[in-house]
Amino acid sequence: MRGWQISGAIPAVPKCIIIVAPHTSNWDFPLGVAAMFALDLDAHWFGKNTLFWPPFGWLLRHLGGRPVRRDTAGGVVEEMTAIVRAEPTFLLALAPEGTRKPVARWRSGFYRIAEAADVPVVPVAFDWSTKTIWIMEPFRVTGNLPADMRHLRSFYRSEMGRDPTKFVAS
Repeated sequence: MRGWQISGAIPAVPKCIIIVAPHTSNWDFPLGVAAMFALDLDAHWFGKNTLFWPPFGWLLRHLGGRPVRRDTAGGVVEEMTAIVRAEPTFLLALAPEGTRKPVARWRSGFYRIAEAADVPVVPVAFDWSTKTIWIMEPFRVTGNLPADMRHLRSFYRSEMGRDPTKFVAS
């Protein structure tokens, strides 16, 4: 992975939601794919539907991508919860910011899926300042969304992002 190192390990659980932050650059995607290969993970992820058009749509699906329309409320949380529940093993990796632009509030879809499917959340940080992928301990959501979000966001700092100006630290 060209000078990157991985600190920590994906827990030995059959199902989890992996949240990856800060998401500040298009380069986060190839880094994430490289990490998936290095860790031998069969992970799934969401991407905006326009990314899945030819000529690369088949490749993105092969890499675990699932297209999502972000301009409509289409029941993605319910659909993914049903899939996570039905599969014997399932890793879902998401960028909780939902965009590369700075956002004050993370999207809560990952949280609602973890809560409804009763699976842990595994915080992962792409730290461009140290070229380290930090894999933290799994966290079970408590149902207290504001407190849990504060806890999860506490793992991340602006300077970790490839472009620190695009991440709003808590």
